[in-house]
Amino acid sequence: MKQEWWKDAVVYQIYPRSFQDSNGDGIGDINGIRMHLDYLKNLGVDVIWLCPVYKSPNADNGYDISDYQDIHPDFGTMEDFDRLLQEVHEHGMKLIMDLVVNHTSDEHPWFRKSSSAEETSYDDYYIWKDRPNNWKSRFQGSAWTYDEKRGQYYLHIYTVKQPDLNWENEAVRRDVYKMMNWWGKKGIDGFRMDVISMISKDQSYADGPVGEHEQFGDGSSMYINGPRVHEFLQEMNREVIQNFDWMTVGEGVGVDTREACLYAGFDRKELNMMFQFEHVEQAKGPLGKWTDQKPDFLRVKEILDRWQTDLEGKAWNSLFVENHDYARSVSTFADDREEYRELSAKMLAIALYMMKGTPYIYQGQELGMTNYHASSIDELQDVESKNAYQFYVNAGEVSPEEMLKYVNCAGRDNSRTPMQWDTEENAGFTHGTPWLPVNTNYTYLNAEEQTGRTDSVFTFYQQLLAFRKSAPAVLRGSYRMIGKEHKQLLAYFRTMGEETYLILCNFSEKEQSTNTLKLRQQTEAQGKANWRQVLGNYPSGHSVDMLRPYEGVIWKMEKES
Repeated sequence: MKQEWWKDAVVYQIYPRSFQDSNGDGIGDINGIRMHLDYLKNLGVDVIWLCPVYKSPNADNGYDISDYQDIHPDFGTMEDFDRLLQEVHEHGMKLIMDLVVNHTSDEHPWFRKSSSAEETSYDDYYIWKDRPNNWKSRFQGSAWTYDEKRGQYYLHIYTVKQPDLNWENEAVRRDVYKMMNWWGKKGIDGFRMDVISMISKDQSYADGPVGEHEQFGDGSSMYINGPRVHEFLQEMNREVIQNFDWMTVGEGVGVDTREACLYAGFDRKELNMMFQFEHVEQAKGPLGKWTDQKPDFLRVKEILDRWQTDLEGKAWNSLFVENHDYARSVSTFADDREEYRELSAKMLAIALYMMKGTPYIYQGQELGMTNYHASSIDELQDVESKNAYQFYVNAGEVSPEEMLKYVNCAGRDNSRTPMQWDTEENAGFTHGTPWLPVNTNYTYLNAEEQTGRTDSVFTFYQQLLAFRKSAPAVLRGSYRMIGKEHKQLLAYFRTMGEETYLILCNFSEKEQSTNTLKLRQQTEAQGKANWRQVLGNYPSGHSVDMLRPYEGVIWKMEKES
């Protein structure tokens, strides 16, 4: 029987373009990652999730793949990758790749053959129509583009250069599985599966509802959690996944807890776990995600609580607040002002990683890296941000200044600025010109400074992750939230047998009393009366009855001796 090693693992996500440049071209690369394997091991990482390094025209920073079995020259060679994989394993860590198979690049040989219609075996590798429906692309504009060569429209839920594969075609699935098996035999340890909830489309291709002030329809109900998605994933499991001792995690755009129990149910033979985005996409304004509004804390608590309770005994959770598609968590969920930045980063780590599930850390999160405030849209590279900026400004719905403020709060480049290693020029990321500007706070917010300081965010992450692995109640115990209606405090218990921990976190800059949580009654009900602080983000302990600004504490409940 395979060991479920992924349940206890700590995963670290690397966005290669921004992690470490080894050759001075301003772009992070595979050999740059090799330079920092000791750093990751020292942090407490078990698994590296590597964002795409495949050959790509980079219309969407590598998520438009033109060759699944080759490495983009920006990142190095396949020999470089093989050395990385070997050294990761020598460090006692594992490596999972990004699997992007909802779509390819329009420069992939499959699409070129399908477009030319000269090789009939590739005719329906993609989704072609004589007349398009009204679906909107998730990156603005129509989701359909006319191909002059073929004389038909093709579907692209994302950019025009990311045509969607036709998973109804068995030959497509067979080629995808062949490619996955190839990587498995090379020795990788699993896949994170990009927008995997979108691979099955409703074959009616009906028009979607058109919102107010919108030109195109919302087709998401017909391409998210489609009619055959679970059939396809169970087939993938039979043909590929079961052949390897892998970790598999799906990106679950539009997935709720009910669907998650299907994608990642313990008895479903599909995936190990799913990413859900309710908590990180909770803040919305008139322009959707483009807002400077903070998330509604009560709503975030409700979402986190629901995912913990609804998946209990049925499926496994993934725990994250940052990745390459979302803004920095300290800037989003807490307070990135220098007075509170480190407290906030530590508190957020306690709040999230004491829950049940597999922790995911995005590069720089362990340092408390913050959002980047661009002074012009021209400083940014993200296709989604640039398209949205042009669309809403040109439509007259918002001023350029206001839209830039929204992009600076919610844009994807916030998490893609180069990793801040030290105080050297460009934060030690490159000796050349970085592909994306470095955040100016690198002079005091960097890995070199933090790895040498006992009270840093990095050191706190080390301590927290080590404690987590030593506490069965945190790894496998039950979960129960209290004080659900409290507008500033997050509080929950983790329990297994005689072992009980209370997690208390203050999400505000003001002191908060815990009296309304009735902690004394909670203690007495379990036959325990003493509190012992295990870990906290302030240098000295405090009372369980009061939390200081952005304080996070783990308390162990013990019987009187």
